[in-house]
Amino acid sequence: MTSSPSFADLTTIGVGGEIARFSEPTTRVGLIEAIEDADHAGIPLCMLGGGSNMLVGDAPFHGVVIRDGRRDIVVPDEADPVEGTDTTVHLTASAGANWDDFVEFAVSLGLEGVEGLSGIPGTVGASVVQNIGAYGQEVATSVESVEVWDRKAKVVLTFDGDSMQFGYRTSALKQSMFGEEGAKFFPSPRYVVLSVTFVLRHSPTGTLAYPQLARALNASLGDRMNTEVIRGAVLRVRAAKGMLEDPARYNNHWMSGMKREENIAKDNQVVDALRLDDTEPSHVFRITDRHSCGSFFINPQISAHRAEQLPDNAPKFGVTLADGQPGVKTSAAWLIDHAGFHRGFRVSKQSSAALSSVHTLALTNIGGAKASEVWALAHAIQDGVQYAFGIDLIPEPVVVGLE
Repeated sequence: MTSSPSFADLTTIGVGGEIARFSEPTTRVGLIEAIEDADHAGIPLCMLGGGSNMLVGDAPFHGVVIRDGRRDIVVPDEADPVEGTDTTVHLTASAGANWDDFVEFAVSLGLEGVEGLSGIPGTVGASVVQNIGAYGQEVATSVESVEVWDRKAKVVLTFDGDSMQFGYRTSALKQSMFGEEGAKFFPSPRYVVLSVTFVLRHSPTGTLAYPQLARALNASLGDRMNTEVIRGAVLRVRAAKGMLEDPARYNNHWMSGMKREENIAKDNQVVDALRLDDTEPSHVFRITDRHSCGSFFINPQISAHRAEQLPDNAPKFGVTLADGQPGVKTSAAWLIDHAGFHRGFRVSKQSSAALSSVHTLALTNIGGAKASEVWALAHAIQDGVQYAFGIDLIPEPVVVGLE
């Protein structure tokens, strides 16, 4: 066994080069010291969570990869129980805690607010950097504060929700790794998450805020249902779309301890139940469909004028653009599909990178793919959508070591 893993060992898409140095501190002080050591030495630093939102090149990474080894989740309100009509409860989790472990813990306590985010791979720290969202919920709506290490000022700071500047799949933390200033810190943010405090609500039920989820439960949009039932439905829907990570990845030595064993077993049960359901097409069981970065492209947000030029049947949802003007969000998956890229598309028969066989928003490693193959597929799709609709698709994953 090598002393350091490769990015292929640590990422959900299973590609990426060897890592010169890997560190997994298990204390808050140890984490800050590891970051400081890398920054003081002036070598590239990559902060890694669950490896679900990264595409890293095939060449060796001549730097330090740090993964927070802390997994604790605590309930600070336990000493101050809920009284009267106040139903709020706070949960604080270390940045290294597995995100789905956090969701399962919250739901098991009878708390509402994150059940729609079940099954998203990654860590608590990464969840606020990316402002993850799914099935009508975003992490931003449940965040009270984020404790970070400021790599520039070399101090611990606490950001409240407003200071995080949450946007669609972005935050102030994510933006701090881009631009002229951010280039000094890339491929990690200037602000490294240490812990997150969430504010949730005591409630055995949650709201069905997404049409696909409501249909899966034979209910109507806006209905209230048990949060455990909602969580179970989200996991099944994600699995059927190939968007539930491969539970077998935790058999890898380098992934050991990253997720609670009981939750890995539950994921296997979800997959097994689909396998036995003869109403589901056989392709939902292909493990390779889950070897991806998740959704590879962000749903474009465009001006209302630009949206009028799209076909009438294109999905269009009203949003507020970054400049404060009214705009429209459309579906990246729809654009890809209608630009002529079918499920399972590959740039060549020899390529081991393909669009998912279930839907067109995930780029997958179907076995032994190189990062360069995934990147070539991404470029082909971007070029095709630009040619067909004049819209630039922006990758959602952080891309390292690829032009």
